[in-house]
Amino acid sequence: MISREAALTILAESGCSEKVIAHCIAVSDLALEIAAGIKSRGKDVDLSLVEIGALLHDLGRSQSHGIDHAILGAELARSYGLEPEIQEIIKRHIGAGISRDEAKNMHLPDDDYIPVTLEQKIVAHADNLLVGTERISIDRRIRKMEKKELSRESIDRVKVLAEEIDIMLGKG
Repeated sequence: MISREAALTILAESGCSEKVIAHCIAVSDLALEIAAGIKSRGKDVDLSLVEIGALLHDLGRSQSHGIDHAILGAELARSYGLEPEIQEIIKRHIGAGISRDEAKNMHLPDDDYIPVTLEQKIVAHADNLLVGTERISIDRRIRKMEKKELSRESIDRVKVLAEEIDIMLGKG
């Protein structure tokens, strides 16, 4: 696994703005807090995978600010020779993922983009709780999604993911 410094270098070298990098650091910090809370309750969580995956989750924003940034980021991660686990976190971090059918409708490559592993879920959830570097509630995230008129399926997945994480943290 690469270091935090190496991940930050990759973000800068790939052309991510300072704003995107600040967001990635904030997501990584929050994801680590969530992961540590879950780990303290006896769940097996790879903290360094969460940290580096969260730092690099928006790597694709160096090329696009569209929904395709996740796919572009995973491809960039592959080109840097990063672990498949990091590539998958990047690919699956949007909202609470994108189903194969939704991906088709969005003209994305035919694939399933829903987070599966605990580390993927933690990074996606942490990303949902931030706007830039500002922490927000899950309710505010859902209101933002509704304003963008995102699918009910997509919004419900974000709610379910938040509930799942809360249960693991002993809050649900």
